[in-house]
Amino acid sequence: MWIFTRYGFFSIACADKTDGTIDPDNLMVRARLHEHLVSLKDRFPESEIGKAEILSWDGRDYKYRIILSKVAWVGALTEMAAEQTWSNFKNEASRFSRAKKMAHGYVDSLHQIWEVMYRLQGQGQRGH
Repeated sequence: MWIFTRYGFFSIACADKTDGTIDPDNLMVRARLHEHLVSLKDRFPESEIGKAEILSWDGRDYKYRIILSKVAWVGALTEMAAEQTWSNFKNEASRFSRAKKMAHGYVDSLHQIWEVMYRLQGQGQRGH
């Protein structure tokens, strides 16, 4: 699952058990930017997320990650959905990024992603 939040962009996948099989009860919340996981941890300081160690793995497609229970992630998603008070996500991400002095590249990337998905919408309409 990919999720774009005002805190950052995250790719979520099941963690692996020690025997190499998938652990459906634990997840890796992965990020391209360290500051995105820091922002997420700051949002949930008393939770499992806030207490999770940010791991850094060079040579991986997502360099930064935290490992946590699926239950903790579902709770965080629920809270993030409930806190939504804006009508334009890109504007909210920009406001949040400025307030937290985060790198502007995330917001630029959101605009590029919006454009790519807008083009997809146009392609889908051609067949209907």
